[in-house]
Amino acid sequence: MKFRKVIACILCLLVLLAFAGCGASDKVASGESGTLNDYIVKGDGEVSAEGSSDLPENRKLIQTVTMNVETENLDTVLEQIDERIAQLGGYIENSNVQNGSAYNGNRYRSASITIRIPAKDLEAFVNRVGEITNIVSSNKKVEDVTLNYVATESRVKALQAEEARLLELMNKAENLDELLTVEKRLTDVRTELEQVASALRLLENQVDYSTIKLSISEVKEFTEVTEPETVWERIGNGFVKSIKNVGKFFKEFFVFIVVALPYIVVLAIIPLVILLVVLRKERKKRNAKKDDKKDNKDE
Repeated sequence: MKFRKVIACILCLLVLLAFAGCGASDKVASGESGTLNDYIVKGDGEVSAEGSSDLPENRKLIQTVTMNVETENLDTVLEQIDERIAQLGGYIENSNVQNGSAYNGNRYRSASITIRIPAKDLEAFVNRVGEITNIVSSNKKVEDVTLNYVATESRVKALQAEEARLLELMNKAENLDELLTVEKRLTDVRTELEQVASALRLLENQVDYSTIKLSISEVKEFTEVTEPETVWERIGNGFVKSIKNVGKFFKEFFVFIVVALPYIVVLAIIPLVILLVVLRKERKKRNAKKDDKKDNKDE
């Protein structure tokens, strides 16, 4: 009896182990393990953990933000942006300010600036720009260059190791031929090392400092960023806008006529003089014909 009880216990234990094994297999098959399979690689190269929006650590990301904004005072905004850049330890890579034209007494200017900001402070800078300007459009692009960075870094280390070995061989060279061979290879290695190290520094700069391409327009009225309009709202707003455009057209046309008046007067005088000369010649011809007829009658 005791032997039968022992056999029954062993069978029960084996059944429990079998069920436990099936459960573990199901977890692995469904991706519930804590391995790298938990991460989903998205189409844009962005990597995130399942059930979490946090990026894996040590990813090398190049972030680029493109913004089109408006302001009523360009000088004030530029000063505030310069102050914020200095506070965050960034710098201006490129800047172009256009003064516009003074037509009709108004001078609407614009500026295009390429700004480099530490990646950790990118959001803070973008928020500051939104506080002091009217954002018309904004776009953010994130490029994952982790694989390229790791490969470049590994190549730099490999070339540095080879350079060290070549220097050792140069010291141990026994004849001129060996020395020249080692020197030639050392020159090639150092040239490639300089190029690869430069590429690595560029990647590090792009990763450490995010890029903001900022276009600023000085305007009289801000562009309204609203939700999609209904058909009747579009008709009403379009009609009002058309009325305003008609009034603006006649206003601008009147200004154009006043500004161009000296040119119009000069251009009008020329055909008037020509017309007077032609009329004078015609009058002379008619008078000459009358005199001829009169002379014929007298004869």
